[in-house]
Amino acid sequence: MLTSIPCMLIRGGTSKGPFFLASDLPSDPALRDRTLLAVMGSPDARQIDGIGGGSTLTSKAVVVGRSTRPGIDVEYLFAQVSLTENTVDTGPNCGNMLSGVAPFAIERGLVPARHPETRVRIFNINTGKVIESVVQTPDGRVSYEGDVRVDGVPGTGAGVSLDFLDAAGSKTGALLPTGRAVDLIDGVAVSCVDFTTPMVLIAARSLGKTGHESKAELDGDEAMLARLERLRLAAGRLMGLGDVSGSVLPKVALLGAPRFGGTVSSRYFVPWNCHAAHAATGATCVAAACCIPGTVAAELVPAAGPGETERAVTIEHPAGKIATSVRFEPGAGGGAPSIVSAGIVRTARLLFSGQVYARLPDPFLIAA
Repeated sequence: MLTSIPCMLIRGGTSKGPFFLASDLPSDPALRDRTLLAVMGSPDARQIDGIGGGSTLTSKAVVVGRSTRPGIDVEYLFAQVSLTENTVDTGPNCGNMLSGVAPFAIERGLVPARHPETRVRIFNINTGKVIESVVQTPDGRVSYEGDVRVDGVPGTGAGVSLDFLDAAGSKTGALLPTGRAVDLIDGVAVSCVDFTTPMVLIAARSLGKTGHESKAELDGDEAMLARLERLRLAAGRLMGLGDVSGSVLPKVALLGAPRFGGTVSSRYFVPWNCHAAHAATGATCVAAACCIPGTVAAELVPAAGPGETERAVTIEHPAGKIATSVRFEPGAGGGAPSIVSAGIVRTARLLFSGQVYARLPDPFLIAA
């Protein structure tokens, strides 16, 4: 039976997918996930019977509702819908899709718009962390037009700022989950860092790479991908995440020296192939790592100066660059600093608003 569900399709950064009000989906997680799979057309690599785009970057969904938490406007759940399996992963966050949350909340009347911009405080259910987003709302209406350019997205748009607050230990409870800035796994130095998302950071040269390869080059190196996965699995256990063979977390990045005026070069994996550009949460994690002495990332960038508490970090990726800013407090006795927040600017655009028709096995599924 075909069931209609109100939704908005929004491009957030270099990703896109449907955004739903929590009240329009089943409250039961299993029923909700079955609904999202049907909406996207999974499992099917082309997602031909749904609105998914046949790519991990376009097989994402967002659920938003009002919050009763003090000082929080809305709560947001990110869902990565598998292309080929009957699975929906709500473990990770997605910073690109996050850039569409505040515009959606305003469009749907969850948050009143103000002139000339509206600040929205968002609680991310996936990580239990808070993000502050600022949206351009001249005359009390969301504006999607502007001159902010996001590499990997055609044209320009209105900037949506995202400030990740106190985001250390998003999944592991610690900025450095192993307690060390560097661990040695199978002879390869890696840094396990958890800020906005848990990541395994590796110097590209450790694997015979430069960190400037194209996505096609990296995706075509099956031996390197297999080795990356072995390192990721081992790092997952060290980080306290257990067996991560069926999970997209932790993510992996190969880092190298910049070539085009940035701070560091990164090739971000999602995790079994290279991202065409770079995840926003991955960018803030890499940026935070650049501010932690002794990490693989910090070895590639100039050391923080005396009294420095804020740093701009520009990350080069296959489609261009992504700019971030990190605020931190130096660690006591030369230890790891406390990362206060990390900021990034994305763009978002409303693509359509209406009803999506999902082929659901039970006519009462949505009502449940």
